[in-house]
Amino acid sequence: MTENRDRLIIALDVNSSLQAQQIVQSVGDSASTFKVGKQLFTAEGPQIVRDLVAAGKKVFLDLKFHDIPNTVSSAVRQAVELRVAMLTVHASGGSKMLKAAAEAAGDKTLVLAVTVLTSLSDEDLSEIGIAGNVQAQVLRLGALARASGIRGLVASAHEARELRRELGEDFAVVTPGVRPTGTEKGDQARVLTPADALRAGASHIVVGRPITEAANPATAAREILAELDGALQLR
Repeated sequence: MTENRDRLIIALDVNSSLQAQQIVQSVGDSASTFKVGKQLFTAEGPQIVRDLVAAGKKVFLDLKFHDIPNTVSSAVRQAVELRVAMLTVHASGGSKMLKAAAEAAGDKTLVLAVTVLTSLSDEDLSEIGIAGNVQAQVLRLGALARASGIRGLVASAHEARELRRELGEDFAVVTPGVRPTGTEKGDQARVLTPADALRAGASHIVVGRPITEAANPATAAREILAELDGALQLR
């Protein structure tokens, strides 16, 4: 059974390895997985991933690969060499790209297909020419990813319940845009609390600023774990 400390992914959206390592040390054993995204990876390159893995941490490499199948396949192979636990690709890259990513990862790294960014609303989708609302697009891309051999999805917790209902239980649903009660939404358009996300069907939650910008990141992480404990007891 997955422990809550493994459900919580902390986003290291900072500018340097020093800042990232300070957060990791402060959090301690309250979380085992840390997200390295475009900001930190651009600043520090793959060495930050190597350092985290060497320290016994799991790395969620969130670079959202979206390119021709051969390019994505090569990038995924390099990520596997870095021993990342999870990585992201865009589901909108299509079935050929998704299959190439899944094959390149094998069973060594969990590939997560990003459905619709949590910063986007129905109006935003219409603006870029996508018909239908956010939920319909998430379900469409989720089904495409599953059919292409992808074993996990990235989606807002608002869509997690419908994804579970439509696609079943045997895949990961990682939900960014999670905000503990009383914190700011920031640039996220579709957010839920950690407990609500878990009850909706999320397998993992990604939390950034509410932990990394807290006066005491370890305390903030423990409070979220306590909230997850309460949600599981009410299931």
